Amino acid sequence: MKKFHIEIVTPDGLCYDDDVESLLIRTDDGDVEILAGHTDLLASIDTGRARILKDGKSVFASVSGGFLSVTGGKVRVCSITFEFADEIDVNRAKRAKERAEIALKAAKDERDERIAKAKIARATSRIHVGNMK
Repeated sequence: MKKFHIEIVTPDGLCYDDDVESLLIRTDDGDVEILAGHTDLLASIDTGRARILKDGKSVFASVSGGFLSVTGGKVRVCSITFEFADEIDVNRAKRAKERAEIALKAAKDERDERIAKAKIARATSRIHVGNMK
């Protein structure tokens, strides 16, 4: 399978820079899989699971927010969070989800509700991906 270069950047800096066979990532319009030779694309990233296929092996990550850019065969992910499965503390994610669920019940306005729902989605994704180790 042909490879292409991918760079993944978060606010903490460059977290992945390598040649891979595929990237499957959740966008606002659904899951998108990028392969070598993919047409140019700009998409918003949603909260969910990402999968990188390198040398026939899948590596999973939890991702939230940002954008995906494919330009001239170069793939860039700029996301708010991008955490590989082996970096995720599942128990911590479960506690974060519990706190967010309490915050959702106590939400006083639409803004508080949106923030709590986003935290629940991020924690749920982290739990799911963290259990894939």
